[in-house]
Amino acid sequence: MGSTFGRLLQIHTFGESHGKGIGVVIENFPSNFPIDVALIQQELQRRRPGQSALTTSRNEKDQVEILSGIFEGRTTGAPIALWIANQDARSEDYQLLKDVFRPSHADYTYWKKYGIRDYRGGGRASARETAARVAAGALAKQWLKQQFNIQILAWVQQIYTIAMPSDYEPQSLQEVEQHPTRCPHLPTAQKMAQQIQMAKQQGDSLGGIIRCKVLNVPAGWGEPTFDKLEARLAYAMLSIPATKGFEIGSGFQSVLRKGSEHNDPFYIDPQGKIQTETNHSGGVQGGISNGMPIYFNVAFKPPATIQQPQKTITQQGKTTLLAPKGRHDPCVVPRAVPIVEAMTALTLMDFALLQQSKTW
Repeated sequence: MGSTFGRLLQIHTFGESHGKGIGVVIENFPSNFPIDVALIQQELQRRRPGQSALTTSRNEKDQVEILSGIFEGRTTGAPIALWIANQDARSEDYQLLKDVFRPSHADYTYWKKYGIRDYRGGGRASARETAARVAAGALAKQWLKQQFNIQILAWVQQIYTIAMPSDYEPQSLQEVEQHPTRCPHLPTAQKMAQQIQMAKQQGDSLGGIIRCKVLNVPAGWGEPTFDKLEARLAYAMLSIPATKGFEIGSGFQSVLRKGSEHNDPFYIDPQGKIQTETNHSGGVQGGISNGMPIYFNVAFKPPATIQQPQKTITQQGKTTLLAPKGRHDPCVVPRAVPIVEAMTALTLMDFALLQQSKTW
């Protein structure tokens, strides 16, 4: 099972939605680096369930426990193990689903692949696993900030048909966190919240788009040909549950421009730094960072679990009507913001370590 991410900086996640908990082992994290555990907990609080009326009512505290690799507040160079206990699982809600394939879930595909599946909340396929990623990403964020002053900020750009003005961009985490939708444009955020509440009342669900910007990435990060920076970012983002699309820079809108309109001309700024007049490339050219801000979007589908009857089949091949129980997000997008940031941080730190390992 593909539970490892990264080349030099590697994370290995484990655990299930309704098991004892979720964990992550981080290997090759540089030694003697000071870790602020409060910042790890802060990131987990942003992702945790039960944080607002717009999310699932499952109320996990997501308290992180350090099992190894950190001594007296500093990394030792040994594998770092982090553990997050499950405290509010209600596995009995899934008893009726043990022989039923839920539409658009991983139930059928896991069963075909392994011949067995954990039907309690989706088991390993559950987005509960992403708590481990957020914990690991919080360490990577701290390292990137101290070493390079890299700043990663993601926000909700669109929910269903409600989109934030394209020319509006938040400048701080506080702007993003001021509303439960994590849309920094308050008039739009209020409309998004209304749409989510309406879908929840109807027993339905909604998808959306998260936009992410990264500042101060040095030029030169990325590996031609198959490990291009945007390719690894896409790989990271599309590994997040419920993701269905990734675009960087001008993305799919680039087809509407001619080359003369899309190219990013170079210039030298007053400090002697090479810049580009535009940033249609999204901070990456030839698969390598060019020193400009990195911008990308991630599309999330509506959650597959809805509180409406659905036609499906059992493991025995019989047609049945599914009336699901359980506690689920009507829209996962607001809680996915810190997950996008975490996977971005892990990807960039991996490339930073690769770059530092070069001996040319």
